[in-house]
Amino acid sequence: MHDIRAIRDNPAAFDAALARRGDDAMSTAVLALDEARRGKIGAAEAAQAEQNKASKLVGAAKAKGDEAEFERLRALVGDKKNEVAAMQAEAKELDAQLIDMLARIPNAPADDVPQGADENDNVEVRTWGDKPNFDFTAKEHYDIMGVIPGMDFEVAAKTSGARFVMLKGSVARIHRALAQFMLDTHVDHNGLTEMNTPVLVRDEAMYGTDKLPKFGEESYQTTNGWWLVPTSEVPLTYTVAGDVLEEGDLPKRYAAHTLCFRSEAGSAGRDTAGMLRQHQFEKVEMVSVVHPDLSDDEQQRMLRCAEDILERLGIPYRTVLLCTGDMGFGARRTFDIEAWVPGQNTYREISSVSTTGDFQARRMNARFKPADGGKPQFVHTLNGSGLAVGRCLIAVLENGQQADGSVSLPEVLAPYLGGKTTLGADGKLA
Repeated sequence: MHDIRAIRDNPAAFDAALARRGDDAMSTAVLALDEARRGKIGAAEAAQAEQNKASKLVGAAKAKGDEAEFERLRALVGDKKNEVAAMQAEAKELDAQLIDMLARIPNAPADDVPQGADENDNVEVRTWGDKPNFDFTAKEHYDIMGVIPGMDFEVAAKTSGARFVMLKGSVARIHRALAQFMLDTHVDHNGLTEMNTPVLVRDEAMYGTDKLPKFGEESYQTTNGWWLVPTSEVPLTYTVAGDVLEEGDLPKRYAAHTLCFRSEAGSAGRDTAGMLRQHQFEKVEMVSVVHPDLSDDEQQRMLRCAEDILERLGIPYRTVLLCTGDMGFGARRTFDIEAWVPGQNTYREISSVSTTGDFQARRMNARFKPADGGKPQFVHTLNGSGLAVGRCLIAVLENGQQADGSVSLPEVLAPYLGGKTTLGADGKLA
C-alpha cells in the first residue's frame, strides 16, 4: 500500500510511477478523498471541543440556579454530541474509502525496472546450461512413453474437472523427490528455515499480502470464508503482521512446500494440454523479511538460490528482468527464471523472485525497531519460487527424455529415489 504522506508531498512522482505501469494518474482522486477525510476529522474535533466547553458550563449554570441557561446548555451539549458522532461516522467512512482506493493501486516500480508493455519487453539478464541436442523429435512431457503410465488426466477430470492431474507410481515419486530436494537444498545450503504452513487463510492474510481486494477472483474461497492459498507467500509473509521486530532479528528467511490453488481466471485456452497450468499445484516458496537497506541484495541472493536448484538439476534456463507492464500488482521489481522445455522448443517460467519494498508491510503494519533506538520503520518483504514443483517435473522429464521413451534423471535426485537414475520406457524406475 502507498504512503498517503508521500503522495501529498509529491503527487507528480506518484502519478509518474503509475504511468510507467500504464495506469492512469490517481493523485487528484486520492488527494481529494484525503482532503475530505481530513476536513471531516477537523470538523469533528472542533465540534468535540465545543461540546466539551458546553459541558463544563452546564454544571456552572446548575450551581447558579440559572435553570434557563442550564436547559439551553444541556440541549447544546446533546446537539453537539449528535453532531460529533455523525461527523466521526462520516470521517470513518471516508477513511475506509481512502484505504480501499489505495489498496487497489499497484506498487511503484523500482527505477531500474525497464519500461515496457508486456513480456516481449522483458530484458534477458543471463542464460545457463546447454540445451539438449536430440537426434529425434522432442516430445512434450505427457507424450513421453515412460511418463504416460504415471500421468493421468482422464481420471483427474472425472473427479475434479479440467486442469487437474493425478500422478502415480514412478512419476509421483519423482515429483515428491523434487520437492524434498528443493527443501533440503534451501535449508542445508541456503540457510532458510523450513515451515509447514496452513493452506487455508483468513481475509486479513490475503489482504496483507496484496491478494485482496483486487484479485479475489483468481483465488478460491470456502463457503465459511477461508481462502485457499495461491502460494505459501501468503501465510509465510503474514507471520510478521502487526509485529514490531528487533532489528537484530532481521533478516527472517523461510521456505515452505505447499499445495497452491489458483482459478486461472482470464487464462481460458492457454496451456490447457499437460500439467503446465493447473488449478492445483505444488511449490516450494521462499520468503524473506529484511531491513530496507538490504532488500535489493536480498533479492539477488534469493534469485541465486532459485537458479542454483536448476543448475544442480542440470536444467538449462534463462533469467529475465520483467518490464513495468509485465510485473505483478505488488512487485517493485521481479526477476523470472524460465526453464528450457524441449517439447515446446522454448523457455517457460518456473520461478518469479520479487521484492515488494514496504508495500506489503504497510498493509500488514509490520515494522522493526532500529538498533539505534529510532522510530520504528516498516520492514521490506520479498518472495520467490524455489521452485514450482510441477513445472520443474516437466523440465526434468523433457530435458532427460531419450529416443526409446525412457528418461535420464538428474543424479542429485538419486538419494530420494532409492538410488535409481532412470525412468524406463515401461514407467518404472531403474
